[in-house]
Amino acid sequence: MRIPYPGGFLEFASPQYFLLLLLIPFFLWMDRRVRKGSAIRFSSLEALKGTPAGRRVIWRRVLPYLRSVVLLFLIIAMARPRAGRGVEESFTQGIDIMLVLDCSTSMLAEDFKPMNRIEAAKEVAIEFVKGRQNDRIGLVVFAAKAFTQCPLTIDYGMLVNLIKRVETGIIQDGTAIGVALATAVSRLRNSTAKSKVIILLTDGRNNTGEIDPITADSMAQDYGIRVYTIGMGVKGYALYPVNDPFFGKRYVQMPVEIDEDLLTKIASDTGGKYFRATDTEKLREIYKEIDRMEKTKIEVKKYTEYRELATFPILIGLLLFLGELILSNTYLRKLP
Repeated sequence: MRIPYPGGFLEFASPQYFLLLLLIPFFLWMDRRVRKGSAIRFSSLEALKGTPAGRRVIWRRVLPYLRSVVLLFLIIAMARPRAGRGVEESFTQGIDIMLVLDCSTSMLAEDFKPMNRIEAAKEVAIEFVKGRQNDRIGLVVFAAKAFTQCPLTIDYGMLVNLIKRVETGIIQDGTAIGVALATAVSRLRNSTAKSKVIILLTDGRNNTGEIDPITADSMAQDYGIRVYTIGMGVKGYALYPVNDPFFGKRYVQMPVEIDEDLLTKIASDTGGKYFRATDTEKLREIYKEIDRMEKTKIEVKKYTEYRELATFPILIGLLLFLGELILSNTYLRKLP
């Protein structure tokens, strides 16, 4: 039986010893019989009342009960009282994730109102990072070349700031999907995480770079890296801003050309999935779906922590026994 109290519970590990409590009434009954059998009868004890000797005779009757209390505490100690509390230990198995973000000039297209593609991609990526826990996340940005904007880290604040600083034009223009994917694979190849993931977002076709996307795809497979690909842009045409030297900023219609076959193949080969984002809300839903599919594994180990309390009733019982021993041999001792 457990007796709850704030922060835990009290229980007895060996409650069968409480059967020994039946000895206490038997002990008191036997003591009473012995005292009656050995008593000397007097016609009256009135003369002893109020005298020190009379008071000692009356208090001597308490000694058997004191011994019974000693026995009670010893039985409680034998039953092993202990305080317990539930303890939980969490073991997290994080995921290593590399975000790969296209920052070519085509990402300035304004088909993700009220933002352009690059701003929408940054905003949703930041939301994704803030929603993760226990995972290491890094960032690769690319255009005609690719570089690591942030290595794998759990410092989400720093990563968010680096995502905010991503702009078009910081890299020579172009779309090197193969180089970008290979760069992210290189960052994950030595990872000891059980799950390694790349989320690659682009709005175009591979048109430059020393590494072919199919080669980078094979590299990801060799290292057991799952790749989720996202094609970003409306279907058909999108408004693209240009700076005219005579008329200033103006917009032109540009065709949206996303190599969906390639992105689908990369995702399928590595065990990931291809998504098409045509607006900001759709992009947000895509990241939420990836977030659900790539959940960090948390194992919770539950056990009970005990603290033995038998010492306390033993000490109380010994103190009472010592007190009974001293009284029975001094103030309450029997005369010969």
